[in-house]
Amino acid sequence: MKGFISGLPKVELHLHLEGTLEPELMLALAERNNVALPFSSVESLKAAYQFDDLQAFLKLYYQGAAVLRTEQDFYDLTYAYLERCKREHILHTEVFFDPQTHSQNGVAFETVIEGIIRALADGEACLGVSSGLIMCFLRDLPEEDAIETLKQAISYRDDIIAVGLDSSELGNPPQKFERVFAMARNTGFRTVAHAGEEGPAEYIWEAIEALNVERIDHGVRCSDDPKLVAYLAEHQLPLTVCPLSNVKLKVFEDIGSHNIIQLFRQGVLVTINSDDPAYFGGYLNDNFLAVAKAFDLTKQEVAQMSENAIRASFLSAERKQQLQQKLDHYLEIQFRPVI
Repeated sequence: MKGFISGLPKVELHLHLEGTLEPELMLALAERNNVALPFSSVESLKAAYQFDDLQAFLKLYYQGAAVLRTEQDFYDLTYAYLERCKREHILHTEVFFDPQTHSQNGVAFETVIEGIIRALADGEACLGVSSGLIMCFLRDLPEEDAIETLKQAISYRDDIIAVGLDSSELGNPPQKFERVFAMARNTGFRTVAHAGEEGPAEYIWEAIEALNVERIDHGVRCSDDPKLVAYLAEHQLPLTVCPLSNVKLKVFEDIGSHNIIQLFRQGVLVTINSDDPAYFGGYLNDNFLAVAKAFDLTKQEVAQMSENAIRASFLSAERKQQLQQKLDHYLEIQFRPVI
């Protein structure tokens, strides 16, 4: 199964670029930019990667993001992740970035996005990894801040495929951002939102009804509402689930108690993703393997997860067909009878 997953053509739809900041790169950038961190070594930094909840993680996440200062920093961060995609046979990725996190550190919007889009272009040209860029609003900040960020993004309309919503979920319901999401849709951006990770199933309904999103990021609390599960299955509204992240942040006690396969078998369009892999100890292949082992999945079921991600992506119909053909070819070889 490990070898099958390693070579399986895959698509990742829930990945925070800032969450791919490995300890080695974090410390290198801190030294490059003369940013003080309360960690003296890779070992002491990794020791801090024990979280009781989402808020504990976010504290370290924002601390790490403070080392990102220059366009080259964002390029290096992004390209390192794309190299990982190449190694893991991820053919397409749709990545999140949080410009408000960096503006709070005095880093201009243009500095952030120019480094990222340059790396994404090089990643496609040199590594063969296609990508889409999703700009997230921080839900613990006022909607007015999100509106100002959206205005800055207008001139990069050709580089950003969608807007999203992330950060502290509890106490920050999706409907708080109804106006800015309407503005984004009217401008031509597609929409996604984190909902139902720590927040209740009601937040998923709000993301659907108030924000009119096309994908739900996480969404695992939908199981608390059978009508919602039925709705998600009927409308094939995708969930971008992050199993190892959910366990690391105590959303589930362990992989075996995760509801991803229950939802999968109820007909919900679930996908497997890695979220913030530098902090949660697992990139995409690790997440696939953890789920496959915990639930004794067949290779066909694992492959269906990859097909789901192709379907749920924001790619053109033509590009989706290309990726599906690559997946089908891989499976044909894998399941070819040995004579």
